[in-house]
Amino acid sequence: MRVDSRESVAPFDESLELEGSIETEWRPGVITGGALLGVAVILVALNLRPAITSIGPMLGEMRDDLGATATWAGVLTTLPGLCFAAAGLAAPLLARRFGIGAAIASALSVLAVGLVLRVIDGPYVVLGGTLVATAGIALANVLIPVVIKDSFPARVGMMTGVYTAALQGGGALGSALTPPLENAFGGWRQGLGAWSVLAVLALLVWILAARGAGRAPVAEAGKQGSGRSLLRSPLAWMVTLFFGTQAFLAYVVMGWLPEVMIDAGVSKGDSGLLLGLISLIAVPISLVVAPMAARHKSQSPWIVGLGVPGFVGMVGMMVAPAASPLLWCLLIGLGMSVFSLALTVIALRARTGEDTARLSGMAQGIGYLMAAVGPFLFGLLHDLTHGWTVPWIMMLAVFAAQMTFGAFAGRRRFV
Repeated sequence: MRVDSRESVAPFDESLELEGSIETEWRPGVITGGALLGVAVILVALNLRPAITSIGPMLGEMRDDLGATATWAGVLTTLPGLCFAAAGLAAPLLARRFGIGAAIASALSVLAVGLVLRVIDGPYVVLGGTLVATAGIALANVLIPVVIKDSFPARVGMMTGVYTAALQGGGALGSALTPPLENAFGGWRQGLGAWSVLAVLALLVWILAARGAGRAPVAEAGKQGSGRSLLRSPLAWMVTLFFGTQAFLAYVVMGWLPEVMIDAGVSKGDSGLLLGLISLIAVPISLVVAPMAARHKSQSPWIVGLGVPGFVGMVGMMVAPAASPLLWCLLIGLGMSVFSLALTVIALRARTGEDTARLSGMAQGIGYLMAAVGPFLFGLLHDLTHGWTVPWIMMLAVFAAQMTFGAFAGRRRFV
């Protein structure tokens, strides 16, 4: 593919090969990397999925208690993807205006307020509070890769892997711990609201870790950044489409895979466990693969390599879902773990923190719009064909596109 002449093939960053051997030079507006900041990044990551995954186990009880309709439930579960897109596009502007440290602190504050707000009143307040909470998540989603890029330049792969593993682990905790929290505190409102404590803890640690950071996201950001719209960059579009297609696949799997397995004869309990297994597989893969891939000149072989088992797993789920659901889910889980590499290439394909913020905002803003469409299209095709074959064919086409876009996005170039 022809790459814009203003995009450059840069020399391989030796600091990725000599991880930890180069000291991070502090620049105004860049938070100095250290152990406390690493802990803060992990705590932020743990907060970026429970607000969403905690709703699923409580949804039936919430509808009964609030007298809400199925349409209301559909809007509630669709809101996060749409909000990720809208708020994600605004994140680079906020970081430029207020500084990266203040922007992430604001995101955590908004998240905590939203988590409390959504449990104090009726169905429309639940929707409003969820909208507020996911806006805070969307801002942090975009900005944490910037912190990793600027504050841990010699450990981009390692920190991206840790961040991704914590993010996915937080999602698993949200669905697993909310029912016990409900039982312990006496209701779904208390069970969901309890997650605001984790958000406040992350905020306090983040404030301590980010103290002293300047207002601008990087020193002389205007001079260092490219200054041109990334919408005209073929490489930026490759990264965006890679992120969007993997998010499309992930949202469909999370929303529809249990239904597919139940329809094939798998029990409801087993289908839930298998979906949880898919999420858990990505945790060790993120911790191992992302650092290894970041040390290489190109991440393309790693992206395609993880895609192959995922593609095979989806073929198995289409052709014979009940034959070996455990094997298919293990393979699909390997394929979905490419999420950590999607975040890694965002950090590696930009030269500066400012460009990382812009690329992250574009990739996640547009990418989550694509993800929000996925479950709807899968369900629509199922309704039109009264079967699962055509929806899975669509998924396989998107999976092939993901590997193609990922191969281009993983090449050693900068926007």
